[in-house]
Formats: sequence, C-alpha cells, structure tokens
Amino acid sequence: MAKRVSIVLAACNGEKYISAQIASILQQLGENDELIVTLDPSTDQTESIVTGFHDPRIRLLQGPGRGVIGNVENGLATASGDYILLADQDDIWLPGKLSKVLTALEQDGVLLVLHDCRIVDENLNVLKPSYFSWHGTKKGFWNNVIRNSFIGCCMGFRRSLLERVLPFPSQLPMHDQWLGLVACASGKVSYLEEPLLDYRRHGDNQSSLHHAGLKQMIAWRVCVIRALKKRGLL
Repeated sequence: MAKRVSIVLAACNGEKYISAQIASILQQLGENDELIVTLDPSTDQTESIVTGFHDPRIRLLQGPGRGVIGNVENGLATASGDYILLADQDDIWLPGKLSKVLTALEQDGVLLVLHDCRIVDENLNVLKPSYFSWHGTKKGFWNNVIRNSFIGCCMGFRRSLLERVLPFPSQLPMHDQWLGLVACASGKVSYLEEPLLDYRRHGDNQSSLHHAGLKQMIAWRVCVIRALKKRGLL
C-alpha cells in the first residue's frame, strides 16, 4: 500500500502568493495525499483563494491565532500522512521536490530530510542560488544548536517524529529548529544539496532571514535545550 503524504501549510494574509504555491504543490501530490492549510485569522482573500481550488485533497483549518509556531502545530496535530512536509504560503515548489524528498526518507534510518533552496525576490528572480552556501549550513546536533540551519519549508519527515515533537514546548523560539534538533537527537538526518524550492523573500514574510540579538539568541537556545532534556533527548 502506498504511503500517504501530508503537507502542512501555515497561512495568514497570504492572498498575494498562496495561489501559485498551492498550484505548485498539488501538481506533485497523489490522489490519496492531503494539503492541510491552517489559516490564522486574516483580513484578505486567502480563504476564498484556498476554497476556490475545489480540490478534495485540500483541507482548510481554522488557525489558533497564536502566530506561526502555533499555526504550524495546529496543522501537524491533524496530519494523517506517513510522511509530512511543511510549506510556506509564499514559496514555489520546484518540479520533483516531493519525489526526491520521499526517496531520501525511504532510506534506512532516515527520520528527517533537509534540502537546499534558492532565495528569490517577490518576482522569483534568483538572489542566492543556494541557501546552504549562503547560510553556511552545517550538519550535526550541536552545530544547529549554535546556529540553526533548519528551515521548515525545506523539511520532510516521518510520522514517528511527531510523537517526539508534539506538543510543542511553551516559549519555543522556532518550530523548524525544534523539529530538526529532535530529529538529530532521535535518528538520522539526510541533507539534499539540490535546491528543490524557490524561497521567496518580499519584506512581509512571516519568517525572517535575520538573526535576533545575542542575548535573545542565548535565551532561546537555553529554552530549546531545557525542552530537549525534558523529553529525554539530552
């Protein structure tokens, strides 16, 4: 029996780009897969755009209105797939993304896959051809405690990871770093050097490429380490 895939897309006021993103995802899904759009309270036409696809694979959820992290958790809590991928409302999946991530996830012992992406502007002009190179992405648990390289929209993972990451700890600074570190502490993480996504940056993204101040970064990492210890992963 074929494995089922769940895509979790956290949205909020995403009318400008979400249609193109959903279209790029649906092209790659099988008939039994699902795209969960968890929509935080919005003041634009995002909801009507999503429902306008009239695709039975799309499941629209009411978001909790607690920001991106709470919205992602809301979607993950209802995901039924054997494999789960996260998606942002602004990006574009490149052809073959899903099949390449699934192939990597099917390797023995692989719990989570992280792939490269291209950083693009609002018109999809390439600003950086490789996020991995631009960011200086490093493998390993402690490298990613010190400087996070995990981006949610570039990750796919096995369902078994959900049992370890949910519910999210309170005061969690970043859901993608939490998912990545739990995976590092629990199993094998596979890195795909090929860019499989156009990571659109336009000034109004819900996520940021910029770092917080040093004091805040230290406080966040203390929070994450404590949460990992509480889950018995350190």
